[in-house]
Amino acid sequence: MAAWSEILEEARQDLGFTGEVVPRNLKGIRAALKPERLADLDAELSALSEGAIFDAFLDAWWTQALADSASSVEDRERAIDFADLAISLRVLRSGGGPGLHAG
Repeated sequence: MAAWSEILEEARQDLGFTGEVVPRNLKGIRAALKPERLADLDAELSALSEGAIFDAFLDAWWTQALADSASSVEDRERAIDFADLAISLRVLRSGGGPGLHAG
């Protein structure tokens, strides 16, 4: 399986994405989300188990965090496309599995 950093770089190059890449972890996601989304994040997180469901949760909120950190509508669309491609590449290279794409 390709490293996450390699997947991000491939997605960045394929799409020409130049925006900020939010770390795909709770700390990074929380820092990039708009404050009004934090209660929804916490509510969803409290109902989760681990494994594939948690990965899907991270994928969805990571995509939202990238979108929230964009400075324009055009940058937001690019960020969502970038997240979708990076998540798809990760899932494909890990042998498949659930994927949630938010935005």
